[in-house]
Amino acid sequence: MSAKVLRLKELQRKLDRLPRQVKQRIREAMEQGANEIVTMAKSLVPADRGTLRDSIGWTYGRAPKGAMTIGKVESTGGYLTITIYAGNSEAFYARWVEFGTSTHKAGGKFAGATIPAIPAQPYFYVSFRANRKRVKGRVTRATTKAAKEVAASR
Repeated sequence: MSAKVLRLKELQRKLDRLPRQVKQRIREAMEQGANEIVTMAKSLVPADRGTLRDSIGWTYGRAPKGAMTIGKVESTGGYLTITIYAGNSEAFYARWVEFGTSTHKAGGKFAGATIPAIPAQPYFYVSFRANRKRVKGRVTRATTKAAKEVAASR
């Protein structure tokens, strides 16, 4: 008993296109999710001058120096590494706003002064947690859709 695969070259072409199409769809879904998380974080952050709010963003690769990151999702070769961050050299206090501070004695120029506790005002991780499942589902659907598109194409 033997079997013959019909249109093997056509099948191979489709399989070769699959990774490229899937990467593009996943990239679009990740960008949309990152935009949603950033938008929510910017709406929740307390804004005196807006420096911290303006420092919230996302990028492919590394975050700016001094930024607090949610984490990275990295694929083989680093093609799909996206980083969501808050803070920079001007808004170095992003962590203190997110997590708060305890009462402590100052050092340096104001040595010995008692600095009161600052309550946490979460904006960063709250945004991530609120959108995590939706973004993950979107990426899964993008992968499935890309595979179906490649399978249906000629």
